[in-house]
Amino acid sequence: MGRELDVLVVCEINVDIVVSGMDGPPRFGAERVVGDVTLTAGSSGVLTATGLASLGLKVGVCGMVGDDPFGRYMLEHCARHGIDTAAVVVDPAPPRGYPTGASVLLSTTDDRAILTHPGVMAQFGLDQIRQEALARAGHLHLSSFFLQAALRPDVGRLLDLGRGLGLSTSCDTGHDPEERWEIGDLLNGLDIFLPNEVEALAISGATSVEGALAGLASRVGTVAVTCGAVGAWAARGDERRFVPGFAVRTVDTTGAGDAFDAGFLAAILRGADLETAVRQGNACGALTAARVGGGVIDAARVNYLLGDRGVQSGE
Repeated sequence: MGRELDVLVVCEINVDIVVSGMDGPPRFGAERVVGDVTLTAGSSGVLTATGLASLGLKVGVCGMVGDDPFGRYMLEHCARHGIDTAAVVVDPAPPRGYPTGASVLLSTTDDRAILTHPGVMAQFGLDQIRQEALARAGHLHLSSFFLQAALRPDVGRLLDLGRGLGLSTSCDTGHDPEERWEIGDLLNGLDIFLPNEVEALAISGATSVEGALAGLASRVGTVAVTCGAVGAWAARGDERRFVPGFAVRTVDTTGAGDAFDAGFLAAILRGADLETAVRQGNACGALTAARVGGGVIDAARVNYLLGDRGVQSGE
């Protein structure tokens, strides 16, 4: 690392409204009482950035918010967690501009459904990413490929620009709302790819996680595929690792995959071996699933869960 920022996260930015304490899916035409409704920081990228910052890395985000209460909420969240927002664009308030994106997450202990209004995140494109913002960082992480409609056609150029400036690169595509799973030449510009099991199978066309891992690893140097509470598979070169997950009482799975990304990337960027990186990712994901909302990672609890064998924050 060694630049002003260890990681710049190019991302969608939105709030999450998490509805938890549900015993099943909602039903139209009826009202149900739920356990809790929480307004919290959202967006895969911001949650990953928050996790990285919690683990002691210097992190910035690059994206777009509206000039509205949700946008200010997200900027305040970043400031509170020491995340650099110099590369965040603030769009004028409607009707001249667009509102900040928002997601409603219906969360059970087993899974979640997400309803997203993209707002201004769908307007954020390559022309709003300054080269000097990229040059400040040592690593470029891209989140939510499918949600970033304006940026998506130019992602190849973005990754080429980053790599030309000496940055390593990673991506977590997130789910494709259209279920088309077309990623173009995305993998050609990546050093690290971080899909979950559903995404890995859909993107690779494989019928098993092992098959998906093999196919993706033939195109990307390092791949980690998360499989929820079961654990995660990873590959780097000829090396293959499966690392079981940690048993915790699941409260809300929101942001667990983003926390895995943070733990895995923090370890890799600090020079850890593949198994250590996956174990740290699993620990971060498990601890996030044990609370409502995502993002904030307690590095001390992570290291305790790892038996003090993790990559200590600040190293």
